[in-house]
Amino acid sequence: MLRSTFMTTLAFLTFAALSAGSGPENPSGHATGQAAPPRASVSVIRVEEPITPTTNDYIRRALAEASERGSAALVVELDTPGGLLESTREIVQALFESDLPVVVYVTPGGARAASAGTFITMAAHVAAMAPSTTIGAASPVSMGGGGEAQMDTVMQAKAFNYAESFIATIAERRGRNVDWAISAVRAAAAVTETEALELGVIDLVAADRAALLEAIDGRVVEGDTLHTAGAEVEEIPKNMAERFLGFITRPELMLLLSMIAIYGIIGEVTNPGGIVPGVTGVIALILLLYASAAMPVNLAGYLLLALAVVLFVSEAFTPAFGLLIAAGAVAFFMGALILFQDLPESLELSWAWLVPATALTTLFFVWIVTEGLRIQFAPARTGTESMIGQEIQVVDTVSPTGGRVFVSGEYWNAVSDQEIPAGEPCRIEKIDGLTLKIVPTDAFPARSTETPTA
Repeated sequence: MLRSTFMTTLAFLTFAALSAGSGPENPSGHATGQAAPPRASVSVIRVEEPITPTTNDYIRRALAEASERGSAALVVELDTPGGLLESTREIVQALFESDLPVVVYVTPGGARAASAGTFITMAAHVAAMAPSTTIGAASPVSMGGGGEAQMDTVMQAKAFNYAESFIATIAERRGRNVDWAISAVRAAAAVTETEALELGVIDLVAADRAALLEAIDGRVVEGDTLHTAGAEVEEIPKNMAERFLGFITRPELMLLLSMIAIYGIIGEVTNPGGIVPGVTGVIALILLLYASAAMPVNLAGYLLLALAVVLFVSEAFTPAFGLLIAAGAVAFFMGALILFQDLPESLELSWAWLVPATALTTLFFVWIVTEGLRIQFAPARTGTESMIGQEIQVVDTVSPTGGRVFVSGEYWNAVSDQEIPAGEPCRIEKIDGLTLKIVPTDAFPARSTETPTA
C-alpha cells in the first residue's frame, strides 16, 4: 500500500514538472527548448547591365542556387537599357521553366526595363516596379542595332513579326496586357510605373524591397502561396567568372583586345625572342575569340581589320609613300565600325572609342615602318661590316703591296691603291679576309657616293 502511494505521488510530480514548461511563460504551447519554425528566405540578384549571354548564365545559376537554398522566391532587381534578343529569349525560357517563383522588380527610382528588359519583366511570375521607373520601347530596331534605315525591308518585317508574336505569347501566358505588349514592339511604346499598373502590364508598384516582399506575401503563384513578409534576404552576387566574362564581352574591351593582339603579334615578329609581346598578343587573341563566340559580331569587320594589318605591314616593304598606311587606317576604322553593327544600341561602339583606336593603331604602324626602314638602311653596328667607313691611323706606310694599320686596339694588314704614309689618317673601304683595303680620308666620301641608294 505504501509503495503504491509513493509511485502515484512520483507520477503526479513528474507530470506537474513537464506541464510547467507550457505555462504563461511559454504561451506558444511548445515544450521548452524546442526550435522555432525556420524563417522564410528570399534570394535576390541585381541585373544592371545590357542583356548578354553572361546575363543569361547569371540568372540561370541564380535560379538553380535559390532552389537549392529552398528560397520562397527569386527577386531580380532590374535596370537595363536592353540587350541581345537571343539572350533575352533564353532568359524568358528559363523563367517559364522555373518551378521557383520569380519576381522581376524594376528598381531603383530612375531605372528602366527597356527593350529586352520589357520581355523579361513581363515573363516573370510577378512583375513589379518602383516609383519613377519606366518600361517599354521594345522595338526590334533598337534591339538589332543599326537603325531602321540600315535594315532591309524584308528582314525588318521578319524582325517585327517575330518580336510581336514573342511578346504577345509572353503576355498571354502571364495574363498581362497583350495589346500594350504588341504596341511596345510595333510603336516602341513606353510607360511609367503608374501607367503600367493601370494598363495591366505589371502586378504592383512597391517603394522598396521590404514593401515588395510585404505586398506579394500571400500571393498564389503556380498553385503555391508566397510567404515573403519579413523573409530573410539572401543576395546571390556574380561570381568571378561571370564578372570577368561580362567585362571582356563589352565592345570597347573587344576592340582593345583586337589592338593588343595585333600589337603583340607584330611586336614579336619584328623582335623575335621578345616573348612578352608574343605571349600577350596570343592571350588577347584567345580572349577575343571567346568574346566573339559569345557575341554576334560581323565577320566582315574582322576581315577589314585583317586587311588593315596587311596594308600596314606592306608599307614597310613597298615604297608607297604612305598610301598603304592611309588605306590601312581607313580599313581599320571601317572594320571596327561595322564589327559591332549587329549589336543593340546599348552595346554600340561609340566614336569616342573608334577615332582614338584608329589613330593609335595608325601611329603604331607608322612607327614600326619608320623604324624598320631606318634599321634597314642604317650602317651595320656589329661584326666586320661595322668597320666599313671607320677612320683609322696608318702605322706602317701602306701601298698596293701592303702595310699596317691600327684598328680598335688591334694591328691589321692593309693595302691601298695609292701609297699612304705612316701617321696619316685613312678610312676602311673594304675587308678581304684579314686584310683591309683603305683609302685616304678625303677620298672616301667621293667613292661612297658611287654605291646605289634605296
